[in-house]
Amino acid sequence: MSEQEEENAAELKIGEEFLKAKCLMNCEVALILDRKYDQLQAMSSDPMSQVSQVFEKSQQYVKRFSRYKNADAVRQVREILSRYQLAEFELCVLGNLCPETADEAKAMVPSITTKERGCTDENIEKMLGDLSLIKKFE
Repeated sequence: MSEQEEENAAELKIGEEFLKAKCLMNCEVALILDRKYDQLQAMSSDPMSQVSQVFEKSQQYVKRFSRYKNADAVRQVREILSRYQLAEFELCVLGNLCPETADEAKAMVPSITTKERGCTDENIEKMLGDLSLIKKFE
């Protein structure tokens, strides 16, 4: 981004580095931290001795705010959201906050409504419906 251009997430002006970065939803981070915790437990007779407070607090946070709990559901959520040509940032915001209506989704991620994206209210409602089905059957 040039120095004159101001960052604006509503217009998806968030900097080239951030646009190219791989973002993770809370539920994905929770799965990673759970796996790491299991590895630490297997390596030590006293697993708590190898887990830092930061690790523990991070794990508690992502578990608390994860909308999806099992690995299959997490994979399906990413697949569904990826179909809609969302930026990683947008995908993670929608996956973490789970809006229920197109209006909520557009308020949380205004950039999805740009004309080039083709995300109509109908498309957004379909996407949100698919996500709610995953949550219902999880």
